[in-house]
Amino acid sequence: MGIAVVRSRALSGIRAPEVVVEAHLANGLPGFTLVGLPETEVKEARDRVRAAIQNSRFDFPASRITVNLAPADLPKESGRYDLPIALGILAASGQIPLASLEGYEFAGELALTGALRSVQGALAMAIGVRDAGRGFVLPQVNAEEAALITDSRVYPATSLLDVCAHLIGRHTIAPHQTSSVPALTEPWPDFHEVRGQAMTKRALEIAAVGGHSLLMVGPPGTGKSMLASRMPGILPDMDEQEATESAALLSLVGRFDAGLWRKRPWRAPHHTASAVALVGGGSQPRPGEISLAHHGVLFLDELPEFPRAVLEVLRQPLETGAIHISRAARQVEFPARFQLLAAMNPCPCGYFGHPAGQCRCTPDQIARYRGRLSGPLLDRIDLQIEVPALSIDNLQQAADGEYSNIIRARVVQARERQMSRQGMPNAWLGSAQIDEHAMLAEKAVALLKQAMQKLNLSARAYHRIIKVARSIADLANSDVILAGHVAEAVQYRRLPN
Repeated sequence: MGIAVVRSRALSGIRAPEVVVEAHLANGLPGFTLVGLPETEVKEARDRVRAAIQNSRFDFPASRITVNLAPADLPKESGRYDLPIALGILAASGQIPLASLEGYEFAGELALTGALRSVQGALAMAIGVRDAGRGFVLPQVNAEEAALITDSRVYPATSLLDVCAHLIGRHTIAPHQTSSVPALTEPWPDFHEVRGQAMTKRALEIAAVGGHSLLMVGPPGTGKSMLASRMPGILPDMDEQEATESAALLSLVGRFDAGLWRKRPWRAPHHTASAVALVGGGSQPRPGEISLAHHGVLFLDELPEFPRAVLEVLRQPLETGAIHISRAARQVEFPARFQLLAAMNPCPCGYFGHPAGQCRCTPDQIARYRGRLSGPLLDRIDLQIEVPALSIDNLQQAADGEYSNIIRARVVQARERQMSRQGMPNAWLGSAQIDEHAMLAEKAVALLKQAMQKLNLSARAYHRIIKVARSIADLANSDVILAGHVAEAVQYRRLPN
């Protein structure tokens, strides 16, 4: 009879707090008790662990077994505790040495045969294990993503038997060496193919430079969705910290692809998505689309078709870059520093202002349609532009626009300017940082004051105009924001009437 301690990880938001798995064998009637606030899938580990131990040619102790998952007030979910529970029982029964467990943390779901199955959140757990200075033993299918964490020691295993052989020194598992992840070129459409729409392409370039939110308004068929689909092709790659945060969130829902390492995520949920799907939640809180788009782009097509209650939940994360989810049993915070890209029609039928004069919507219908977007939400969108219908002559012209790689080179250069100056994109600047890093020329100050008075803009709009002007100045390699930069930023500020 004895006791063993094995270390593992839970998931709480994007964090992975440490869980200590304590296995105790005592005299008495045979039994298997799990304590420490386990969810249903963790309680079912008793049957999986028993079968896996027996099918791995170990003896399952005929003792009173108590397994405690500490801390007791942290909810435990998923099958990732199967492997540490099995190892704790084997160590407590003397079938593997207790000392061999030191210096490692374990996670993995066990099949009845003893094989290891994949777990979600491997990358988030690997960050915590690395910070604790331990090695991480986990299923082989999760090794590639976990090994992306710098300075981590990841040991990929295929079965419980492999793990035990490594611990007793019979068959050592070599640390996983991540291959240099190839720079995967996504087949994003190219801006060169777009005819006309010079102003919209310019606005998309400015949005990409500073990480600004953008709303496009125009009749059906003017190319709003087509232009949005080309946005990923001009975005700069993420740095290592951004890539780690984004990958950790995608890993929580099992959607991380190592081939897209450092590539900014692109999320485009349908307008039937619920508020929980968009911002996250559930009894066991999971990240929503805004968090899966962290450091990337969230594209909302047909914006007014989303329920107003769903759109209103975007207001806080657009401002703070995070979403706090509170439930009766748990409270978690997910990062949500996303770039909002949206498109909408000008009226219910879509043809208000069209040269053909096809619109038959009444003023009340148009007002109700646009009223689905609240003023506070629109006030948080940096650039608001009209995408006009193209003439036949425009459509018949040969494609003569700039290639995406040329635009991307300018975006990368301007973004590097921002990072070297202030350490963050312009869209993230607070009021104090705006005063420090966004100096306006004298004529620019006068022009901005005049625009504020005539257009009756809010204090939030004032700061957002300056941030957009700062991005325009960065594209022009200007240290000072000039009047021309402010004038261009102001014209992107208001929806067309």
